[in-house]
Amino acid sequence: MKRLRHHLTGIDQGSVILFADFEDNGPMWAGDGPREARQPVAFSEPFRSPPAVQVGLSMWDIADGTNQRADIRAENVTTEGFDLVFRTWADTRIARVRADWLAIGEVADAGDWEVG
Repeated sequence: MKRLRHHLTGIDQGSVILFADFEDNGPMWAGDGPREARQPVAFSEPFRSPPAVQVGLSMWDIADGTNQRADIRAENVTTEGFDLVFRTWADTRIARVRADWLAIGEVADAGDWEVG
C-alpha cells in the first residue's frame, strides 16, 4: 500500500485518443495477430515519486463479427509521466480507441527545499 501525506496528495487526469485506424486502414483495423498502440503521457506537473496510475477505455469502436480482445495498461510510470499501452491480437478489428487515465501520488510542497 502506498501511504501519502494528506496535504501533499496530487491527482492528475486526462483523456487520450490512441488511434483511429479505420480512417487510413491502419494495423488495428486491417491487421491481424499481435498489435500494439503506445503513446507517452506527460503529467501536468511532476510527482515526488512515481504515482499510482489507473487507465480504462472510455470509447472503443470495434467491428462486429470478430472477438473483442483488449489489454490496456500504464507502463514505465515515472514522476513525469507514463506510457499508455493498448494491445489486441488474433482477428480483432478495432476502428478507434480513447482511454482515460487518473494518477494519484505525492507532490512537492511549496516549502520544500533541497540541500545539495
